[in-house]
Amino acid sequence: MTQSDKLGRIRSAWPKIKKILSYIFIFAVVGLLVGLATTLDWREVGSALRNYEASTLLLAGGVTAASYLLYAFFDVLGKHYVRHDLPVRQVLPVTFVCYAFTMNLSAWIGGIALRYRLYGRLGLRPAQITRVFTLSILTNWLGYTFLAGLAFSLGWVRPPAEWDLGATALRLLGLGLIVVTLIYLGACAFSKRRAWKVRGHEIHLPSIKLALMQIIMGAANWSLMALIVYLMLLQRVDYLQVLGILMISSIAGVVAHIPAGLGVIEAVFVALLAGQMNNSSIVAGLIGYRVIYYLVPLAFAALTYFTLEARAKKLRQGNGATDAQGSGAADTPAQAKHPG
Repeated sequence: MTQSDKLGRIRSAWPKIKKILSYIFIFAVVGLLVGLATTLDWREVGSALRNYEASTLLLAGGVTAASYLLYAFFDVLGKHYVRHDLPVRQVLPVTFVCYAFTMNLSAWIGGIALRYRLYGRLGLRPAQITRVFTLSILTNWLGYTFLAGLAFSLGWVRPPAEWDLGATALRLLGLGLIVVTLIYLGACAFSKRRAWKVRGHEIHLPSIKLALMQIIMGAANWSLMALIVYLMLLQRVDYLQVLGILMISSIAGVVAHIPAGLGVIEAVFVALLAGQMNNSSIVAGLIGYRVIYYLVPLAFAALTYFTLEARAKKLRQGNGATDAQGSGAADTPAQAKHPG
């Protein structure tokens, strides 16, 4: 069998292979959701939420909605960066789904796999999706770098005496993070070379205007997340302290490679708020935060994801019917000319 014959067989079988892979992907997503649901202690979740007033939950829910909407616009920045033609109304639900799955099930599922699947079905090329994803991740961590730099350098959070990292070292780390942010801004503003190739991927520096938007939007999203924790701790701790602790706990969760930083965030908050609140109140507040910011959006994201899948399926069927009608219309004159 020649190479061209092999390629021909692969091309003819590809629609079936693609369909099978689609079902496998959907079943994998369902399996991950079921696995997450079965590992949660729902009695503990319910008990934590029953202790809150409805006004607190509604306010935290509103801030959560604002945070997810803001994050969805990270990919709108990516749209302008890549200059693709997808309308904003298609970009927002995709980013919302990806963010909710990322927060609960890791960046490999939400940030990468879902983005490539959903954007690919909307017509974006892999190279475009990679650049959108890269800009979104960069926006998130640039916001973190700037905000954590302020929190650490200005002493919004003080490490316990038993920690190896002292207050002075934390301030120096904060100054270093601010310097990193300024270097990025300087490169975007003044660098004459605007593109590099890394492992076959071309990286373009954004404009200074886009870079500033990245930092502002990224920092604003982290600030909203801290506000939710502050509300769920019943405002018993200073907001800036909560923000600083969230900065430390978030990077600790990333280093630990645990999805959603489960257990790590709680441990850091308990350690840094010792003496200001009792441990049970801190843990209850963080359980409430996880429900409001992680689980509730995930439920809506799962519904949105399956809606997007169903819509894509209908669109493919409609296109298939159109193609069939078009080919039938084209065959009619030929049949009339050659009835035999």
